[in-house]
Amino acid sequence: MARPLLLGHRGARKYAPENTLPALQLALDHGCDGFEFDVRMTADMHAVICHDPNYLRKVISESKRSELDVPALEEVITRFADKAFLNIELKVSGTESCTAELLRLHKVRGIVSSFLPEVVEKLASYKADVPLGLICESSRQLARWKALPIHAVMANRSLITEKLVNELHAAGKQVFAWTVNGAREMSKFAAWGLDGLISDDTKLLAATFPAQK
Repeated sequence: MARPLLLGHRGARKYAPENTLPALQLALDHGCDGFEFDVRMTADMHAVICHDPNYLRKVISESKRSELDVPALEEVITRFADKAFLNIELKVSGTESCTAELLRLHKVRGIVSSFLPEVVEKLASYKADVPLGLICESSRQLARWKALPIHAVMANRSLITEKLVNELHAAGKQVFAWTVNGAREMSKFAAWGLDGLISDDTKLLAATFPAQK
């Protein structure tokens, strides 16, 4: 069975606070290849790591970087670019220019993805030197993949079928599934040839696909 890329969802969020530097590092310590994490913009135009629009009752888009105790995108890229596969999810419009500039400055192994087609299209116009992905959690969102300049589809596990995987591979696209938290489903998706699995349970994910020696 081929081994897909093993990625922690917001780091090792089952075992540490999500989207924090310790959670990102823990995903690697458990044996994953990398991790997915979320990017938003502050009021003073700093890219920071946080899933929700609010952090400790502060609205990220209305707060200054100095007011938020969250990692910066530049900090994550600098620390992990040379040792992890980075799945950078852009949560909002306005994050594209900063992300593209950081990717030009650092050699990154990974992918930049978003639920928002306009974000994907703008990133493509910046010619960022990294593959792009469309994130989908509904059939309506999934239907847009053919019209976008993407290299991969990041689909909710409920959308994944062997037929879809074959169709996307035939079109030259990679397929990632999220959030896959059961060993049986992990193995099934790997047998179908998925390129990457994203999981909350990084220990289980790594144990299901032990590193080859």
